Amino acid sequence: MSATQPAQPAQPKVTEREARQVAEAAREQDWRKPSFAKELFLGRFRLDLIHPHPQPAAEDARRGEAFLARLREFCESEVDGARIEREARIPDETIRGLKRLGALGMKIDPKYGGLGLTQVYYNKALALAGSASPAIGALLSAHQSIGVPQPLKTFGTQEQKDAFLPRCATDAISAFLLTEPDVGSDPARLATTAVPEGDEYVLDGVKLWTTNGVVADLLVVMARVPVSEGHKGGITAFVVEADSPGITVEHRNAFMGLRGLENGVTRFHGVRVPAGHRIGPEGAGLKIALTTLNTGRLSLPAMCVGAGKWCLKIAREWSSVREQWGRPVARHEAVGAKISFIAATTFALEAVVDLSSQMADEDRNDIRIEAALAKLYGSEMACLIADELVQIRGGRGFETADSLAARGERAVPAEQMLRDLRINRIFEGSTEIMHLLIAREAVDAHLSVAGDLIDPEKALGEKARAGARAAGFYARWLPKLATGAGQVPGAFREFHPGGHPDLAVHLRYVERSARKLARSTFYAMSRWQGRMETKQGFLGRIVDIGAELFAMSAACVRAEHLRATGDHGREAYQLADAFCRQSRLRVEELFGRLWANTDDLDRKVVAGVLSGTYEWLEAGVIDPSGEGPWIADATPGPSRHKNVHRPIR
Repeated sequence: MSATQPAQPAQPKVTEREARQVAEAAREQDWRKPSFAKELFLGRFRLDLIHPHPQPAAEDARRGEAFLARLREFCESEVDGARIEREARIPDETIRGLKRLGALGMKIDPKYGGLGLTQVYYNKALALAGSASPAIGALLSAHQSIGVPQPLKTFGTQEQKDAFLPRCATDAISAFLLTEPDVGSDPARLATTAVPEGDEYVLDGVKLWTTNGVVADLLVVMARVPVSEGHKGGITAFVVEADSPGITVEHRNAFMGLRGLENGVTRFHGVRVPAGHRIGPEGAGLKIALTTLNTGRLSLPAMCVGAGKWCLKIAREWSSVREQWGRPVARHEAVGAKISFIAATTFALEAVVDLSSQMADEDRNDIRIEAALAKLYGSEMACLIADELVQIRGGRGFETADSLAARGERAVPAEQMLRDLRINRIFEGSTEIMHLLIAREAVDAHLSVAGDLIDPEKALGEKARAGARAAGFYARWLPKLATGAGQVPGAFREFHPGGHPDLAVHLRYVERSARKLARSTFYAMSRWQGRMETKQGFLGRIVDIGAELFAMSAACVRAEHLRATGDHGREAYQLADAFCRQSRLRVEELFGRLWANTDDLDRKVVAGVLSGTYEWLEAGVIDPSGEGPWIADATPGPSRHKNVHRPIR
């Protein structure tokens, strides 16, 4: 097919409003538990929700530490990260070793044969395994965080749990299949169908970027059930045996990083799935997926923490031996600033992940925003950390580990780390999508009381009732944004113990900034009303400010916890202080850019680019791209490709 021939996918045609309605229907609508981050965006600094730092139960910690010791021994003796990078494949014997270790069942209840680790220790295990090989971390995370075990844990029937969880805990690798060639973060256009026939469903369609799909034994598949008599229809989740007739893994994808990732293109043609394998009711698929991701997203920033720790180790070791102009490069201010950023930010990332994970284990708080912020912030900051390490290493940072070893130097895979981490800004919701998702949750309280006021389709009577509700809410809420503990010099004094840096000043800053953030959001809603959702630049900055404030809070709480337990307290306070001071500079810049930016001009330039106004600027280069359509044809039908599915036994 030539580059000018359009593909003919079978997506449903939906309007922008219909797409938003599908996404909105999949959201968790209620807030039955408190949320630190939700309160933060509303201008209420609820330190009591995160301090004192929650702790794991003694037995959970004992079991978790015991497994971490076994996993570390396995990774040190059985995992060859350089080989995985070189061959672009995790050796089968390594995966079999992970199975014997019980790594497939880290989050599965022991009654189903799993290890029953807490979220805290599951994340620590992923950070450890991911440091040995990011591809192994991705395999384990995709299997347990979004694959079959997690949705069944929350939404599965007892029969489904009995049938599938023992397999997932010991031998069966699972994968999650949502994305399609022309469907990413807009699931309203999902084209894969599941047509009811008696006590079965017949699946047809193509799924793209199926992590673990090449080696999977079990699949979670999202497909659209058509509305018919006795069937509500809608996007629905199914557990599907990966070797079912009609399933073809048509291609194993290759990427700039994570080269051992078993990610493919999977086609379904007339695949019969028993109705008993449907997870939840028809139409609940997206809600199941989003709910699964609420805590599942914590696995990705956990591996970012592991990456930060490794980058810090390499930066410390290298910068103390590499000399320039008569002294180690670490002693030069330009390099030292980068090392300080790596150390302080790694401390904060670990604080965010550990705090969010422990809150998930306690189940006292709703952490949907905290987990999303951890994913957003962790993926962005880890990329910056890795980039700074490459810069500190200089030419050696750009050179591959194999090349370094071949000429007699330590094989440090800095450039690989940068390549491997880059996908995290796209995985499980791109940074841009995370901004919109978090912004929607952040303004939920406003929309619940004033949403009808700015909805052009609401009748005058509905707008009048919404106006009355909004008047009452804002009469109580707005006065509270004028003053608070952040303006009281002695507030949070327990965070200023003698001989340690003053963290109380940072918590007072967080409190003041949270109120300023809420006032900014209210002003923007008053100014733009129904057009607020189109102001993605503004919303992204609002979310980024909230992420920084959450990270500052977590860093301070973690430092105080470490001080109280006598575990590197003084050093933790120093790192938290450094991070908060660095973070405050970023927050001030973001506040300034809320109102002083080039958003309007950028839209004009984009319009010109798309219309060809600046096409002359593209002259003078050669496009090395190959021929072919921008998006592959995903028309349902039988496969014309060899099946590259290879389950590991």
